[in-house]
Amino acid sequence: MSKRDRAIRAKEAADEAGVTKVDDTDVDAADLDGSSGDDAVEAQRPSGKRAAPRGKRSRSEATGTEAADASAVAVKEKKTKKRTGESRNPFVRIWIFLKQVVGELKKVIWPSRREMIQYTIVVLIFVVIMTAIIGGLDVGFAKAVLWLFG
Repeated sequence: MSKRDRAIRAKEAADEAGVTKVDDTDVDAADLDGSSGDDAVEAQRPSGKRAAPRGKRSRSEATGTEAADASAVAVKEKKTKKRTGESRNPFVRIWIFLKQVVGELKKVIWPSRREMIQYTIVVLIFVVIMTAIIGGLDVGFAKAVLWLFG
């Protein structure tokens, strides 16, 4: 728990107890290392185990009936309505897709002419080498099979 959270909780506890003002300097090094003996603060510390699955809220948390000092995981509410910009017409969907493709292709950093020539030469050399290796293995296995089986 951060120093700011402890200060906020101390102010809330002071307000409930009737104290009019709590200074931020009341949170000292003892509070930071967790050696405080206050039972109210100890009850607010998490036990390390989750009460509900992560990302889910119970009905009592959603309605606000649970205690205010319990921690809850913030959950983004799911939208049940369909987006208005979405169309069921397949031609419209294809047109939108093609517009998005063109938009993405405009973001691409295209290679220069010199780089394209270098890359093409590298690919052609690689293809020639691989063809020679596979052709050599093919001829070698063919001769081995003819020698073995006759």
